[in-house]
Amino acid sequence: MSGRLPSVLVIDDNSVRAAIIEAGLREAGHDRVTVITEIAGIAGKIAALEPDVIVIDLENPNRDMLENMFQLSRAVKRPIAMFVDRSDRDSIEQAIEAGVSAYVVDGLRRERVKPILDMAISRFNAYSRLERELEDARSALQSRKVIDQAKGLLMRSRGMSEEDAYALLRKTAMNQNRKISEVAQGLVLAADMLGKGGSDG
Repeated sequence: MSGRLPSVLVIDDNSVRAAIIEAGLREAGHDRVTVITEIAGIAGKIAALEPDVIVIDLENPNRDMLENMFQLSRAVKRPIAMFVDRSDRDSIEQAIEAGVSAYVVDGLRRERVKPILDMAISRFNAYSRLERELEDARSALQSRKVIDQAKGLLMRSRGMSEEDAYALLRKTAMNQNRKISEVAQGLVLAADMLGKGGSDG
């Protein structure tokens, strides 16, 4: 097996259940397992420990506790596997929304801990990849919008065709060793400033 297994933080206020999870992980070869049974101040502890993966086990969570854990999940940006004894549809939806990678109802058995953890990690990685791709797509779309705006400005101000306007943007970008979208952005900003500030004599 190449590389070490990820470090795991187990959060569980019931030390017996925490021991079950820890045993399951250690049996599966995880040698960096930290167990925290005191939920108070958990965010600070996570920041100090910087675990690769977090396992949260809530025996009988109330709404507030779940909400706190979901907020935590949004904040830490790590794979999180959450075990709960019972749940309702609403909580499950909230868990998914908060980015919990694996939400397991009534599933705490020692031999299940490792496969669920693996699933949480691969889901988290897939989700992160999707988020990155979405961000790239968004920024490409934004660039295209800015370039279209800049072309429109050139076409209006210089009476150019769309092709000529784009060619001018591209040539300027090449000459300045910048991206077309950066040149376009500069043009749009300048036009905005001139439009707003031009009348102040």
